[in-house]
Order: sequence, then C-alpha cells, then structure tokens
Amino acid sequence: MAQNGRAVKVVALAGGVGGAKLLVGLDAGLGGNLTAIVNTGDDDSLYGARICPDLDIVTYWLAGIADERRGWGIAEDSFSVMDSLGRLGSATWFRLGDRDFATCIHRTQRLSEGATLSGATDEIRRALGVRTQVIPMSDDEVRTQIVTRDGETLAFQEYFVRRRADVDVARVVFAGVEDAKPAPGVVDAIEAADRVIVCPSNPVVSVAPILALPGVRGALAAHPSVVAVTPIVRGAPLKGPADRLLKGLGIEVSASGVARLYSGWCKTFVVDGSDAVEAERAEGAGMRTVILDTIMSDRDASARLAESLLSL
Repeated sequence: MAQNGRAVKVVALAGGVGGAKLLVGLDAGLGGNLTAIVNTGDDDSLYGARICPDLDIVTYWLAGIADERRGWGIAEDSFSVMDSLGRLGSATWFRLGDRDFATCIHRTQRLSEGATLSGATDEIRRALGVRTQVIPMSDDEVRTQIVTRDGETLAFQEYFVRRRADVDVARVVFAGVEDAKPAPGVVDAIEAADRVIVCPSNPVVSVAPILALPGVRGALAAHPSVVAVTPIVRGAPLKGPADRLLKGLGIEVSASGVARLYSGWCKTFVVDGSDAVEAERAEGAGMRTVILDTIMSDRDASARLAESLLSL
C-alpha cells in the first residue's frame, strides 16, 4: 500500500489469537512495512524456560506454521517432552509442543547469553521467515497478575490455563511496570507510523499492559490516526476471558464499553456489523465509529478486514 508515492508504515498493538489473525491480514497487504508491538505481560518462567505466549502466537501465525484450530502452538507438533515430564512427576498443566518448546529453549539460551528479549525475538522471527517486524512491548519483565475476590494473587498463566479463568476477578496488576521501559523502537515506531491499529485483542490483559508503559499512551494520544477494532461482539469476546475480566473490573461488556476504556487516545473505533447499535453508543466516548465485518473466520476474512482498516 502506498501513500503519496511512498510505502505506508503501520504499527499494530497486539496480543493473543485476535491480534495474530489481524496481523496476518495486515502482513498480506503491507509486508515489511508493518510493525507489531506485542504484549509480554502474559510471559512466565516454566520448565526452566522463558515462555512468551503472545510473542510466539503472533510469530507462528505470521510464519504460517500456527496450529490455527487450537489457536496456539505449532501445527502437527508432538508432545513427547510434556508426556515424559508428566511420567517423571512434573506438573504439565501448561502444555508445550516439542517444536514450541524448542523456541522457548532457544529464547532462554539467548537471554542467558546476554541478548535482550527484543533481540532474541527478532532472531526467531527472521529464522521463521517472518517479514513483519515483531517487537516485544518491553525488554524488562512485566507480569500480569490477577487478584481474586478471595484475596489470591495469580500469575496470568495460572489464572488462564490452570484455573481456566474460573475465578472472581477483583483487580488486575501489572507487576514491575513501574520500573519498566518500552523496548527500543516501540515509541519511535508509533510516532513514525502513518497509522496505528489496535488489534481486537483482550483490552485488559493484552492492550492495557502495553499502554501502561511510560510514553506509549502519550504517543498514541498525540498520533492523528489510531484505529481500534472491537474485541467484543454482541456482548461477548470471540475467544478468551475478556468478558469475565471486564465484568470483574466493573466495565460494561460491550463494544462501547471498550470504546470508553480507549477514550483519550483512540481516534476511530471499529464496531462489528452485527452489533451496529454499539456504534452510536461508542461515539459517546468521543471518537469516530465505523461499522465493518470484524469476524476473521479465515485468512481471506483477515485480509478483507485489514484492507478496510487501511483504507479508512
């Protein structure tokens, strides 16, 4: 895509499957002119390895090797390591396929050798043939924690995978964010972009951790073209626990509820065509609203949505 004879630069904020699907569509139209800034609040250390679920989901989908049925991991992966760990008595509630585990082992090794997370991420995406720039939101450790109404504090993967998000949420904490900085290039990429697109990722645990880093929210507020796609359609997320998190935090589970959450820095908010009544309600948050087909049932649908977003 070109603008005034030059290639258009787009930055996307992403996390999870919703982010990965839209990035696939954007990559088809933009290729090397797309930069993905990816949530790392979901990261954890398990089995002695650094696990980066959102970075890996995004990279695998862009590389064309993701297990798209499950939404996570690598297609046709085996689970010999997990099965062997289980026989040895290890807890294996967080399942990693063998090839997926290899990515985590390589990342951990590179970090132990002094590489930054952004450096290791770039090496991995290049090795997998991904042309989109993939940048973790920070090289510093920020950990999303879920505080329950019973007073427990759960690491995100404990909440999401082991407990299947079946807890009453009281608060969400981004531990370490006070001392963290955006990864090199994050703020610069936002400022230099022709358009910033916020993917239909979980607003509480995928988008909010990125916004919590110093300078990011301000860069978005100052940018003239920030477009966000609703992750909530007809009062529910297409995937994941966004509804339970929003409800626990006292935020209306609707497209307009998310629009109000994004007020102050989002300029255009995209509502799904099946939920058009929410467009007028979202305009009350002080932003332009657009109605599009946001359901990405396959890669063609992702490409169509991406093309529509780029033409706004």
